[in-house]
Amino acid sequence: MKAPQDVAPPRTGPWLQASGLHADFAGNPVLRGVSLEVGVGEAIGLLGRNGMGKTTLIRTLLGLVRARQGRVCIQGCEVTGEPAERIVRRGIGYAPEGRGIFATLTVKENLLMAARSRPDGSRPWSLERVLQVFPALAPRLAFGGQRLSGGEQQMLSIGRALMSNPQLLILDEATEGLAPILVRQVWAILAELRGSAMSVIVVDRNFRSVLAHTDRCVVLQKGRIVLAATSEELQGREEELTALLGV
Repeated sequence: MKAPQDVAPPRTGPWLQASGLHADFAGNPVLRGVSLEVGVGEAIGLLGRNGMGKTTLIRTLLGLVRARQGRVCIQGCEVTGEPAERIVRRGIGYAPEGRGIFATLTVKENLLMAARSRPDGSRPWSLERVLQVFPALAPRLAFGGQRLSGGEQQMLSIGRALMSNPQLLILDEATEGLAPILVRQVWAILAELRGSAMSVIVVDRNFRSVLAHTDRCVVLQKGRIVLAATSEELQGREEELTALLGV
């Protein structure tokens, strides 16, 4: 087993950089000195068993959990301690675990409420483009969120994140509970995004799919990064990953 490392070198200069993050949840330490860099246009897989700190790390990057120690920078500008709404407006789209859609709003309202331009004024993701990617949502635009199936809610969650025209997209358990055909669709979208300048952080239980659709992966264990390498390298270390992830 190779020695653990805290940071795998990014493919390009970092769009996002987190250094030495310590954070608590419900008064208990969860993150213990986590450092992570995400390059422009780079897809990062975040792996680990349940309860190892993946979602807390994401929420700390977003400002939803306050770091007790450490710093977060976006494009070289420190955002540690800034309100979450200011951090995400710097270019982050988030599809959370559990989907987090607004059940009392229509599908169209859920999508349009997130619509905004990038800092340069461009809008590569419009309502029309999201509906092209998720055509099943088109006939349901007037439906309330509570009327959608689980798969449709997941499409809406990802579509809403894309409507914010992010430079970094974070997908937390994006394929959880989805039918196989929808799972393939989500990974196809991620493959398309990898061909653009958008950076991605993806959390998913299927580590083989994560490895196939990312540039690098890190593995969290008890709030620390215990393994970090290119996804290509980790494809040859499946036995080690299986032991770490308990699958």
